[in-house]
Amino acid sequence: MTPEPKIAPCLSLEFCQAPSSFETMNEDYASCLSGSRTKEMGNIVLSDPKKRNALSLAMLKSLQSDLLHEAESKDLKVIIISAEGPVFSSGHDLKELTDEQSPDYHAEVFQTCSEVMMLIQNHPVPVIAMVNGLATAAGCQLVASCDIAVASDKSSFATPGVNIGLFCSTPAVALGRTVPRKVALEMLFTGEPISAQEALLHGLLSKVVPEEQLEEETMRIAKKIASLSRPVVSLGKATFYKQLPQDLRTAYYLTSQTMVDNVALRDGQEGIKAFIQKRKPIWSQ
Repeated sequence: MTPEPKIAPCLSLEFCQAPSSFETMNEDYASCLSGSRTKEMGNIVLSDPKKRNALSLAMLKSLQSDLLHEAESKDLKVIIISAEGPVFSSGHDLKELTDEQSPDYHAEVFQTCSEVMMLIQNHPVPVIAMVNGLATAAGCQLVASCDIAVASDKSSFATPGVNIGLFCSTPAVALGRTVPRKVALEMLFTGEPISAQEALLHGLLSKVVPEEQLEEETMRIAKKIASLSRPVVSLGKATFYKQLPQDLRTAYYLTSQTMVDNVALRDGQEGIKAFIQKRKPIWSQ
C-alpha cells in the first residue's frame, strides 16, 4: 500500500494551514499525494513517481478524501491536479488486479475510481488537470474527467489495456464523453497513444503549451477562475453538466430557469450593477 499525503509547497503561492484530511488519513496512504492550499486555490499532486503515479486503491482513496474535504470549503474556487515525474499517471496498479486479490477487492478498486471521476464532475468548483508527461488508462480517464486540461507539448495519452487483455471499459466512459466516438474507439481498440496536439484537436485537452510555460498557463487560468464568484461559477458548472444529456427543449428549459436563479443570486445582482455603474464587482465569495 502507498503512504499518507504530506504537505508540499504549491507553486509560489501563500499557504493556509494544511487541510485536516492530510493530517488524519491512515498511514497506509502515505506518499500517494502531496498537496497545498491557498484561500482560493487547491493543489493536489500525484506524488508516487517511482510507481508511475499508479492509481492504486490507496491513491484513489486519498484523492477522494481530499476532493471531498475541499468541497466543504466555501473559500475554495478552483483545484489543480498535477503529478511528479515524467508520467502523469499510468492508470490502475496492475499488482492489485491479479487473482491474488478477491473479486470483491477488484470491485472496490473500480468502484472507488468511478466515484472519484464522478466526484470531479460533481464538485462545486472547477478542477484543472496540469499534465506534463504520459497519461494512460485510468490516468487518461482522470484527465478526461477534469473540467479543464492543460498539457505540455511532450505529453501523450493512451488507453492501452487491450494490449494486456484488460479492455479500458471504465476509462472509455470519460473518454467517450470527451472525444469523438471514432477517435475514442481507435484508442481503445489499438491501445496506441495520441500526442498532445492530437488530444487538443479531438477535445481531450483545453490547451497545449511548451513545457516551460505549463505552470504559468495553468496558473493564469486558475487565477482567472479564482477572481470570479464561487456561487456563480458553481451554479454554472452544475447546470452545464446537467443539460448536456438532455434534448434541446429540455436543455433550454433547465438553463432558462438557471438564468433566473442566477439573476436572483446576490453576486448576480452585484455583477449586473457593477457593470452598469462601471466599477469592479465585489463578490460575496
